[in-house]
Amino acid sequence: QVQLVESGGGLVQPGGSLRLSCAASATILSINIMTWYRQAPGKERELVAGITGDGNTNYVDSVKGRFTISRDNSKNTMYLEMKNMKPEDTAVHYCHADQIVLDHGMRLYDFWGQGTQVTVSS
Repeated sequence: QVQLVESGGGLVQPGGSLRLSCAASATILSINIMTWYRQAPGKERELVAGITGDGNTNYVDSVKGRFTISRDNSKNTMYLEMKNMKPEDTAVHYCHADQIVLDHGMRLYDFWGQGTQVTVSS
């Protein structure tokens, strides 16, 4: 069974830093585009940052210069380094994979993790 498991969330003060991880829990040949989303209370889920298999990245304007997305394809793991965090970064953060290719060739689409809470507060 394939799962995307996020970790690294928690409580941080404004101006602080956190590093989120998203690890795939199966034997995987490849993952195409991986993306971090977040959803604050009462708001729609929004894209935070995405990264392709060969490392091309994009960010929502509100996190540019503060957040860095990366991935380690050998570990099927994606990261989100968050610095100079603000109260408006408070949200449940989710990882998403658009296409996962398993070791026996099966392709799975539109995979979500369970989410990890990030709270920025003094």
